[in-house]
Amino acid sequence: MGSKFKNFSLIGLGVLAGVAGSIQFEAIAQKSAAAPLPLEELRQLADVFGLIKTDYVESVEDKKLLTEAISGMVASLDPHSAYLDKKAFKELKEGTQGRFVGLGIEVGMEDGYVKVISPIEDSPAHKVGLKAGDLITRLDSTPVKGMTLDEAVKRMRGEPNTKITLTVARKEEDKPLIFTITRQEIRVQSVKSKMVEPGYAWLRVSQFQEPTVDDMVKKINALYAQDPNLKGMVLDLRNDPGGLLPGAIGVSAAFLPKDVVVVSTNGQLPDSKATFYARREYYGSRSGGDPLSGLNPAAKKTKMVVLVNSGSASASEIVAGALQDYKRATIMGQQTFGKGSVQTIRQLSADTAVKLTTARYYTPNGRAIQAKGIVPDVMVDEYPDGDGLNGWRLRESDLEKHLSNDRDKEEAKQKIDELEEAQRLAALEKKRKPLEFGSKEDFQLAQALNHLKGLPVQQSKNKVIESKKEPTINDPNGSKNGKNGEKNGEKPVDKK
Repeated sequence: MGSKFKNFSLIGLGVLAGVAGSIQFEAIAQKSAAAPLPLEELRQLADVFGLIKTDYVESVEDKKLLTEAISGMVASLDPHSAYLDKKAFKELKEGTQGRFVGLGIEVGMEDGYVKVISPIEDSPAHKVGLKAGDLITRLDSTPVKGMTLDEAVKRMRGEPNTKITLTVARKEEDKPLIFTITRQEIRVQSVKSKMVEPGYAWLRVSQFQEPTVDDMVKKINALYAQDPNLKGMVLDLRNDPGGLLPGAIGVSAAFLPKDVVVVSTNGQLPDSKATFYARREYYGSRSGGDPLSGLNPAAKKTKMVVLVNSGSASASEIVAGALQDYKRATIMGQQTFGKGSVQTIRQLSADTAVKLTTARYYTPNGRAIQAKGIVPDVMVDEYPDGDGLNGWRLRESDLEKHLSNDRDKEEAKQKIDELEEAQRLAALEKKRKPLEFGSKEDFQLAQALNHLKGLPVQQSKNKVIESKKEPTINDPNGSKNGKNGEKNGEKPVDKK
């Protein structure tokens, strides 16, 4: 077994459903483990392969059989391990770079149609006149009704300079509108910001990408330029499915003291036992510079609230957990997704790879997030009368074969399932429409502002899905100095 694989380490993977994570991308070489092969089982596999080739009703390509065998073997492990074919691997890399080929619209589903949440500025969709609230009823000649959102998104993406025709229903128009749009490379801005009222700012990170830390610094500095005496800031991580780990470390480091532990990982392999600090080498740009060097120093002192919900996963949970452990910010909203396992991308060829779960990650105080999530300091629903779409989302603990939490036992699962199901049914009955974060109708943002001002906050009446039991602080890497998981005198491994 003399071959070597390029590999990429990651904590999760962002997908439309909100199951997500924090990814590190740095090619390194790793020798294949010299483990003894189970010859008898491999003979059986070869026998089955031969039977299919000779006895199946029609001819099947060798490549298809072997690819499906690999895919099934890896997928049987847990929800986040997977074989990445050429298309899936390409989409993974595009997503982390903050760009893709498509139309340039943020979308959701409403009444079985694709709803335009917001066109991305200067995108092909924006230029032809698509508006927020438009319902896409046909993609070329194919009705959208009956498609999943994922299927519709895949149809809207494609090769650069190819065209697609959208049939759109708009409330103020009597007849359907027809738009023919040329696909182009879209660059997604993962950071948004604005002054919501004098003295108070809103900063949203929708996904952790390569440009996120640089973009965040620009946005924060612009906010302080508008109001040098900011009284409070709301960091919005709702529905943020994750992304690159350096982005999560950089966002955390912007608000924490220098050199503190942000997150640690622990697994079977020696290089999976790593600690990541609020230092330039863990979040800095490829050019070697420190993107936080130009950040307004007031950012480390301004009073903060972090908004999260059940769509906040992995990288979002790293940031929320770190700011919560150091008591730098008040975490508000709903319990997060609970994606606390580390995946490593082993690149098998130029176009394919295997994504394998290799470790768990922990907050600075040693809390495991896996299958539990971050429990907010202040529980607040999406609306004054309860949760909306947030109420019916599945969480990590709902996924079949999910990795267990090695610090907190999963107890009373049946009761938890019954509570979650009741919350989903209640949310569905209210038929809530997608909420525009940062808008005047954003109830959770309003409660965050109340908290920053010292005013009463309307808290949720829902129970926490898991008990907020604080585990004994313990270094996941086995160090003797305890609290922050730092090995004595040893430089942690920066694996990507």
